[in-house]
Amino acid sequence: MNRRKFIGAAAATAAVISTSNRRGAMAQTTKPKAKAAQKKSKVLTDNAPKPVGPYSQAIIAGNTIYVAGQGPMNPKTGKIEVTTIEEQAKQTFENIKAIVEAAGSSMANVVKVNVYLADLKDFSKMNEIYRQYFPADYPARATIGAQLLLGMLIEVECIAVK
Repeated sequence: MNRRKFIGAAAATAAVISTSNRRGAMAQTTKPKAKAAQKKSKVLTDNAPKPVGPYSQAIIAGNTIYVAGQGPMNPKTGKIEVTTIEEQAKQTFENIKAIVEAAGSSMANVVKVNVYLADLKDFSKMNEIYRQYFPADYPARATIGAQLLLGMLIEVECIAVK
């Protein structure tokens, strides 16, 4: 349809609507339905390390839980007290588990995981620990090599549902 035909068709439609309204027909207007205000709430548990910056351990929006990147810090001391990739992975997944459970869900409801490794050679070792925390059907996952802070060998973030 070219521009001239479109404008003509639009004018004809407007004329029909205008004419029907003059005949006493009630005009029907539809307002777009307002979305219910969706609130977000933060998750904070003593069973996981306290945030060391301007972020939350997790945010709940609707029935979705967004867990911030967690490392192998001891929740009680806030320090990394383990050195091997296996130990760090275990502590990291314990921290993730504590946050997901504090949000009212479980590791079985995690749908997406991002794993960041300081050395991708540690992938198979991390995978062994990972299997202990996530039941089959496993969450979708990405594993990325990254330069991590504070001597961390691993950092993990995830998304879970309630």
